[in-house]
Amino acid sequence: MSEFIRVASVNDVPDPGRALVEVGDRLVALFQVGGKFYALDDVCTHDGGPLAEGELDGLTIACPRHGAKFDIRDGRALTMPATRPTVAHEVKVEGNDVFVRLSE
Repeated sequence: MSEFIRVASVNDVPDPGRALVEVGDRLVALFQVGGKFYALDDVCTHDGGPLAEGELDGLTIACPRHGAKFDIRDGRALTMPATRPTVAHEVKVEGNDVFVRLSE
């Protein structure tokens, strides 16, 4: 399993809102909703769309290309045209720092 890597400060991500961060060689969409942080691969499993550019509605992010929706808590695909989950990553906050540990 990978190590936690510092990716942002708490204040770098609006609440509610998102930021695109790099973790190693991967792009990760980092979300803050209700003071909690979540992280997903920045990839729609339908066609590779950039999820960090989509519309955030509560705990759901919509791919900006075709509107497939994903649960930001675990990456589940909620609506067509996506049928497979995107990868969710573990997040922790220590003080003012946000850390992500890649799942794969």
